Amino acid sequence: MIMMPPPSAILRFPSICNPVFVSNYNDTCKFPRVDAVNFLPPTSTKISAAKHPNLPCLTAEKHGLKETDSIDNCRTLSVEEKEGDHQWRGSFEKNLFVAAIRALPGRRMSTLLANFEKDGNFGCISDFNDLLNALVAGNKLNLDLALQLYSRLSSYGLEPDSSTFSAMIECHCKRNDVEEAERVLNQMLDSGCAPPEVSVFTTLIHCFCQRGKLQKAFRALDMMEKVGRKPSVQTYNCLLKGLCYVGRVEEAFELLQDIKKLSTVLPDMYTYTVMMDGYCRVGRSDEAMELMKEALEMELQPTAVSFNALFHGYNKEGRPLKGIKLLQQMEQRGLSPDYVCYSTLLRGLLLWRQIPAAALIYEQMVGCGYEADEGLMNNLLRGLCNRRTLADDGLFQVAHQVFEKMKKRGFTIDCRAYNVVIEVLCRLNKVDDALVSLREMINLGSTPRVITLNILIRTLCERREANKAVGILVLMLENHIQLPRLSYDSLIDELNRQCLYFGASSVYSSALVRGVVPQNEPHT
Repeated sequence: MIMMPPPSAILRFPSICNPVFVSNYNDTCKFPRVDAVNFLPPTSTKISAAKHPNLPCLTAEKHGLKETDSIDNCRTLSVEEKEGDHQWRGSFEKNLFVAAIRALPGRRMSTLLANFEKDGNFGCISDFNDLLNALVAGNKLNLDLALQLYSRLSSYGLEPDSSTFSAMIECHCKRNDVEEAERVLNQMLDSGCAPPEVSVFTTLIHCFCQRGKLQKAFRALDMMEKVGRKPSVQTYNCLLKGLCYVGRVEEAFELLQDIKKLSTVLPDMYTYTVMMDGYCRVGRSDEAMELMKEALEMELQPTAVSFNALFHGYNKEGRPLKGIKLLQQMEQRGLSPDYVCYSTLLRGLLLWRQIPAAALIYEQMVGCGYEADEGLMNNLLRGLCNRRTLADDGLFQVAHQVFEKMKKRGFTIDCRAYNVVIEVLCRLNKVDDALVSLREMINLGSTPRVITLNILIRTLCERREANKAVGILVLMLENHIQLPRLSYDSLIDELNRQCLYFGASSVYSSALVRGVVPQNEPHT
C-alpha cells in the first residue's frame, strides 16, 4: 500500500516561484496595514537631510514633510500622552498586553513583566528593546502590540536607540508596510543613532523588491554602503530576485557579474537558482542550464528548487522530455526529487501529450511515496484514456489504477474523465464496469455525453444484451436525461432482431413522447 507523505514533507520544498530570501521574513506580505495605530513616538528629533548630505533620496520630502518639521508633527497626541500619563487607556488593553508578555519565551520576559506590573515602567531603553524585539518576533497580534508600545515610548521617559529603530523597521516590513519602514529608517539616520545592521537593510530591500519598488531598493543599497554597511549575499539575492521577477534578466545577469568580482561576497546556490528561474521565466532555459553548470564547477550543491526551475522552463518551452534527463541527473548526484519536481514534470508531460512518459513518471513518483493531487490525477486520467493511447493496453491498466485510486481517496472525478473512462471500458469489452461507472457518474450529478451513451448502448446491443441497454434508457429517463436519436435507433434495431417487438414498440413510443422521431420503426 502506498502511503501519502505528511503535508510537512511536501511543504519542506517550496517552489522557486516563492523562495525565501531571508528566513525570518518570509511572511511579510501576510499582515494587513492598521492605519489607526500611531507609528512614531512623540520625540523632538528633527528630520534634516543636511546632517547626511551624501545619502540617497530617502528623505522627509518623500513623505510630504518639511525639513524643519519635528516628529511631533507626524501624528496627533492623545490627551493622556500630552499630560505625560504613561498608563494604558483601559484595563482590557493592558490585560491583553500583559497576557502577550506572559506568552513570550524566556526568563527575561518574566522579569520585565514583574517590573512592568510593579510600577508600569521600564528601567532603561535596553529593557524596552528586549520586550519590543520579542513582540516583533511574534505573530500579527504581537506586531500590533509592538506598534502600540512604540507609540508610548516617550511616556516612559525613554529615547529610541538603534536597536529600537531596527526593531520597528522589521515590524513594518513584516506588516508589508514598506513606506512606514522607510520613514523609520530616515528618522533613525537623522537622529544620529548608529545605522542599522546589514540584516535590517536586507529586510527593507526585500520588502521593496516584493512591492516592485526596485528603484528604492537600489537606493537603499547605495545608502547602506554610504553608512559603512557591506551588503551580504542575501542582500544581493533579494535584488536579483526582484529584477528577475519583472523580467529584467539582463540587468540581473550584469549584477551577478558584478557580485562575482567582489572580494567580500561569494554567490551561493540560491544566487544561481534565482538567476536560473529568471531565465526560465522568459523562455531561455538553455542559458539557465549553463548557469547550473557554472554553479557545479564552483562546487555548489544544487537543490530540488534549483532543478524545479529548469523543469518549469522546459515545460514552458514545450520540451518536457528534457526534464526526464534532468531527473536522472538529480538521482545521479544523490539528490532525491521532491513532490514539486515530480508534479511539475508530470504536468508538463501531460500538457504536451507525452502520455507514455507521463505514465512512467507517475509510477516512479508513486514508488517514491508521493501521490498526485486531485487536479493532477484528473489530468492524468484524461491523458491516459485518450483515444490515441488506447492501443497500448499497459497504459489503460495504469488509467484503471488511477481511476480506482481516485475513487478510494474520495476525489471528485470530473465529467470529462468519467466519459472517457466509460468509452474506454466499452472498447475493451468491460461493459459491466462501464455500467457501474455510468451510474456513479449520474449519482454525482454529472450528465454523460451523447457520444458516450451511443457507444455504451451500441456495445450492449452488439453483445446481444438488449435488456441492459433498455436499463440505461430507464436510468436516463429517471434522471431526466434525454437520449439521442441514434441511441433509440440502436435499441429498436436490436429489439427487432431479437423479435422483442413489444419492447421495440415501447421504446419507439417513449421516443415520440419526448419529441424524438427514431429512424428505425418496430416490426409487427
